[in-house]
Amino acid sequence: MTARTLNRVDALIAAGLAPADARADLDAVAARYAVAVTPAVAALIDPADPHDPIARQFVPSRAELETRPEERADPIGDDVHSPVPGIVHRYPDRALLKAVTICPVYCRFCFRRESVGPAHGGLLPEAELEGAFAYLAAHREIWEVILTGGDPLVLAPRRLEALMRRLAALDHVKVVRLHTRVPAVDPDHVDAALVAALKACGKTVYVALHANHPRELGPAARAACARLVEAGIVMISQSVLLRGVNDDVETLASLMRGFVEARVTPYYLHHPDLAPGTAHFRLSIAEGQALVRALRGRVSGLCQPTYVLDIPGGAGKSPIGPEYLHAGEEGAEIEDWRGRRHAYPPAPAPSGRGRSA
Repeated sequence: MTARTLNRVDALIAAGLAPADARADLDAVAARYAVAVTPAVAALIDPADPHDPIARQFVPSRAELETRPEERADPIGDDVHSPVPGIVHRYPDRALLKAVTICPVYCRFCFRRESVGPAHGGLLPEAELEGAFAYLAAHREIWEVILTGGDPLVLAPRRLEALMRRLAALDHVKVVRLHTRVPAVDPDHVDAALVAALKACGKTVYVALHANHPRELGPAARAACARLVEAGIVMISQSVLLRGVNDDVETLASLMRGFVEARVTPYYLHHPDLAPGTAHFRLSIAEGQALVRALRGRVSGLCQPTYVLDIPGGAGKSPIGPEYLHAGEEGAEIEDWRGRRHAYPPAPAPSGRGRSA
């Protein structure tokens, strides 16, 4: 029998991935937020480990029932910057196209957890999709369109190809980026038909892969990435810094090396957003800065993501990595990766020996 995605609490309990004594609480979580664990993800989970970092990302927990005062349903201000349904236009030269509201898996820390899942409609209705494309066509300053949602790679190749062909007709759009977890959580879905659908665009295509733990980049996931890269698609990474998942330098280093080995360029390391019921995942910014600082010098420059915070309310992303420059009125001090400070410009070199008077 073919394994199926686990999308009910009773199925998770039967698979040994959730505790039976927590069923009432987990049912309450699932009534509010979508649940789905693909067979590929379930195979990565160690059911004997109560702190398994893969389970922590995808299996619901009681902690999600606790909402903090600072948390909000739209933590990064998508709604504020949505001129028409399906479009988020926060920055001048790029816009999001949210064509789908479903995902192959549902992250327990998702910043869009209040608006994704089967209960939210699945596909953008045709009339709203037409309105979204009319907006993209009218705004010629848009150089890049980012397909997100939801996860755009859950779409059938036929639907995906239709979207890409419509984007290809917008001559001012030069880059199409797709944000996805599919190569890591459902790698077999990245087949020849799906890859061909992405290539149909005629634009420069980027795929941003979301993965947070090195175990997510196993042989099948790397093979899926290879199918995309070898078709000429550029891959970049997105990860979220999560307590209990990747909040130690060894795990982060292994994750970033794994991306580079899979020909995925590390791009963003996100500070977790203030989504409802996600406080148990959040570190302080100071803790995050210390981890990012520890990566410097430990791993290749190829493996260094940009640590960013999406400012609540819709102001956009800002880098929040550690500071290495300490400027003064007549110069500066620069910290190396060991934390030692060096004057810049340095003191004049001593005069050479043996010089005549």
